[in-house]
Amino acid sequence: MTWTTSHDLEAFLDAAGQARVANVYTPPAHRGHGYATALTASLSRSAQQAGAREVVLFTDLANPTSNAIYQRIGYRPVLDRVTLRL
Repeated sequence: MTWTTSHDLEAFLDAAGQARVANVYTPPAHRGHGYATALTASLSRSAQQAGAREVVLFTDLANPTSNAIYQRIGYRPVLDRVTLRL
């Protein structure tokens, strides 16, 4: 199942009941108004109401703004991951 918004924010619910929020981005001219925060929180709640056991997202550790926002709306860091292709 996939949810989308008109702001390129997406969530995917897989067969195991895990939803992944993806493509969270706010154009610079619209930042600081809480749009992405509100959309991410709403989409996360919708995924849980649709049966997601957990809702996850990936974020850049070098972006303290997004990390603070995600923690403020209830996300908690669980792991750091690196993909190495040889």
